[in-house]
Amino acid sequence: MDLQSIREKIDALDRQLVDILNQRLALAAEIGKLKRSAGGEIYVPEREDAVFRKVCGQNQGPIKNEALRAIYREIMSAAIALEKPLMVAYLGPEASNTHAAAIKKFGASVDYHAMASIEDIFTAVEKGEADLAVIPIENSTEGSVRETLDSFVESDLKIVAQIYMEISHALISRSPLEKITKVYSKDQALAQCRHWLQRHLPHAQLIDAPSTSRAVQIAKDDPTVAAIAGELAASHYEMPIVVRNIQDKADNTTRFFVLGRKPAGSVGVGKDVTSFIVSLGDEAASHSGALLKMLMPLAERGINLSKIESRPSKKRPWDYYFFIDVTGHYDDPAMKQAISELKKFCPMVKWLGSYPPVAD
Repeated sequence: MDLQSIREKIDALDRQLVDILNQRLALAAEIGKLKRSAGGEIYVPEREDAVFRKVCGQNQGPIKNEALRAIYREIMSAAIALEKPLMVAYLGPEASNTHAAAIKKFGASVDYHAMASIEDIFTAVEKGEADLAVIPIENSTEGSVRETLDSFVESDLKIVAQIYMEISHALISRSPLEKITKVYSKDQALAQCRHWLQRHLPHAQLIDAPSTSRAVQIAKDDPTVAAIAGELAASHYEMPIVVRNIQDKADNTTRFFVLGRKPAGSVGVGKDVTSFIVSLGDEAASHSGALLKMLMPLAERGINLSKIESRPSKKRPWDYYFFIDVTGHYDDPAMKQAISELKKFCPMVKWLGSYPPVAD
């Protein structure tokens, strides 16, 4: 076929695609009406996971699954917007890494609201000012975000989904390296670029900012200041990038949680991820094998422990909470049995949520 014939076939397919997409969205709008009348949740993580896995399983190429998921992300974003306006809070200002993660998860058709702190984000969802929220939980280089872990102790919000995103940091400033005297960024971002900063800006003062995008705002007002942030922030605030990819690790990845007021359903027995806070209390002080005793109810039922981390309880010296991630859903029979046994000797066993694993 000649070029014109191929373009005509593409145009015909585009017309069909637009028609099919509108049919799909019309059906989604009908689902939204049924959900609202029944008091159901508009965003259903387990359904989203099922759609992604189904379409990727049907994919025979040449399109890559990653691209197919991105396309369906926007289709589902448009569908959610038709079902009900959805407000998603995130750690701002605009163009922060958390904002980018929220867009990656929910697409361009929902409403976003920047919040000044992680504590504010929890409060906004708890009070119904936002439907959902996206918060950073841990980084592959620098570990967990302490403010997020601590906020879970007092909150009843549930983790309903997770996002993994590769983080690439840039040095952003209106001045060249030799004129930069201060570098602002979120504490985690500064830590992820520690060695680069020591080599290239050894005399610059490193200053913690509430977020990477706030750091760019500060740098925009002072030519002696640089910010560490993503390219999205540089573009959004119209700031020059001095150096790209300054993170110390090439595979620098951050994990984010999606928070909601109601828990997510299961994607299948043994296939979800579940997070808990567990406190051993006096058990830890009186028994040398207390931590092992805590893990045994899980191990005996074949429940895999994928993460464990301790944080001071702040209630008394040397008292800790343990944050754990395991495979399976809260409602799985084996999980229910393990939780029942844990509660016999642990003063706190708090379920933070069950949510789909990351798509392959």
